[in-house]
Amino acid sequence: MMLTVRFFARLREQLACEVLELPCEPGLDTVAALRASLAARGPVWKQALEDQNVLMAVNQSLAEPATPLSAGDEVAFFPPVTGG
Repeated sequence: MMLTVRFFARLREQLACEVLELPCEPGLDTVAALRASLAARGPVWKQALEDQNVLMAVNQSLAEPATPLSAGDEVAFFPPVTGG
């Protein structure tokens, strides 16, 4: 099974990527592990994903770094949203 990873707003633009389909491999068992794996793809990925303000969601619910991942999950990374 796979994980679906989505990037929104400026992250999508920075990474030139909207959606990734990744195999659900051992070691990619938390949001933090997935984030670290993606950041290891290169300097642009590292800069975009190591920003502490980046929000994460799993299956459309806000997630913490320790949130567990399972095959079939959808993970989203997005910048904080401000309103007025």
